[in-house]
Amino acid sequence: MITANNLVKTYGKHREILAVNNVSFSVKKGEIFGLIGPDGSGKTSIFRILTTLLLPESGSATVEGFDVIKDYKQIRNTVGYMPGKFSLYQDLSVEENLNFFATVFETTVQKNYDLIKDIYVQLEPFKKRRAGKLSGGMKQKLALCCALIHKPTVLFLDEPTTGVDPVSRKEFWEMLKRLQAQGITILVSTPYMDEASLCDRIALIQTGKILSIDKPANISSSFPDRIFAVKAKPMSGLLKALSKFPDAVTSYAFGEYAHLVIKKEQPDFENNLKKYLENEGLENVVIKQIQASIEDCFIKLLK
Repeated sequence: MITANNLVKTYGKHREILAVNNVSFSVKKGEIFGLIGPDGSGKTSIFRILTTLLLPESGSATVEGFDVIKDYKQIRNTVGYMPGKFSLYQDLSVEENLNFFATVFETTVQKNYDLIKDIYVQLEPFKKRRAGKLSGGMKQKLALCCALIHKPTVLFLDEPTTGVDPVSRKEFWEMLKRLQAQGITILVSTPYMDEASLCDRIALIQTGKILSIDKPANISSSFPDRIFAVKAKPMSGLLKALSKFPDAVTSYAFGEYAHLVIKKEQPDFENNLKKYLENEGLENVVIKQIQASIEDCFIKLLK
């Protein structure tokens, strides 16, 4: 449904800023594919190329077999696009925004209501409210309804849950799973590593370059080293002590824990580490071996 082959995009007067660096990937029909990476990693530029809003310097891309340069009109008629920034008409009501976008695509809300029904029922009590007065979560639901109202076959969602509360994030992903069940192919970008596991496949991206593409579980299981979650007081002292630990490959803060990566398999490692930390003056030491997360793998790939 989507192919990108060696895409390159630069910015700046002398094209000195390389935003998309030789990016290639493909998305299968009915798949939820995630572009996972921090702000400034090139996700939005890739989305704008695939939705025909930007021209690449080199490389090629297709959506449903249509070339993003030659066949831009066909692509715009068949895809739904939800940009990262809320871009609906804030002075129009919920109802007016939805009717407007349906009219643009020469359809009606009634004709495709079944597609947005599960989402719109949450918006209906506020249908007369101006879009600019909605909460963050409700704005995202309205934007998704407007992106779906012409019954697209491919849906592009650029950081749809950024700035949204955890409950709304969970509801949003549940909606995406229901849309996937209806046969819609979804390409979604997010800076939240915990959302990676909700995708069928992901591409980890940084500074415009793809680091790895695979199923989330495969990326996590391919982590080559042993990793431990360590907690002690104070955290600043813990991080300093771990950075000096002889067998450490790397260590970093991870919520209330620090993650310690080691290469060698050692007998009685946890007891030895605990004694080392206590000798460094740390208290309430807790150590447990864990499965690497997507974020751990991302940090490993960066190094």
